[in-house]
Amino acid sequence: MPFEFVRLKIPEVVLIKATTIRDERGVFVETYKRSEFLARGIGEEFVQDNYSRSIRGVLRGLHYQDPPQAQGKLVSVILGEIFDVAVDIRRGSPTFAQWVRVRLSSSERNLLYVPIGFAHGFQVLSDEADVVYKVTEEYSPEADRGIVWNDPELRIAWPIPDPILSEKDAALPLLRESQNNFTFKAALG
Repeated sequence: MPFEFVRLKIPEVVLIKATTIRDERGVFVETYKRSEFLARGIGEEFVQDNYSRSIRGVLRGLHYQDPPQAQGKLVSVILGEIFDVAVDIRRGSPTFAQWVRVRLSSSERNLLYVPIGFAHGFQVLSDEADVVYKVTEEYSPEADRGIVWNDPELRIAWPIPDPILSEKDAALPLLRESQNNFTFKAALG
């Protein structure tokens, strides 16, 4: 298998280590293979790809979409390095308001799977970064939601103080004040 799937502290969030094939021509990496993802319980269909380029210190997030347009995300970096965060916003979850973080970079070529029910954000650590992510629902302005990056309840340890933010992201509400229709459902069995 060209992928290693590593469940993080919040097990629904998965770090995916892709195999890199190197030779004199350069590198080749499979970044997604439906059959392997399905075999590991990541069965959503991805319906839209997004791309962003940002400079050092830019912080995008913490974003999510409300049901029925809720999005799962598969995040990768094709240039540079980011500090990537997923926050559990499922009410009733044993890990509600907890977060996990990973560094994703073009040199390591890892991916992060952020399931539905999690807010997602990242901060650029390199001079610039190109981030590509697949989502399970198309963008919906009506369902677009978020949580402010520096919510004191979350205490996310962002690596670069005083981030560069959009006006929209700077004005996002606290988690406890956010519109959020996610409820934790324990796995059966």
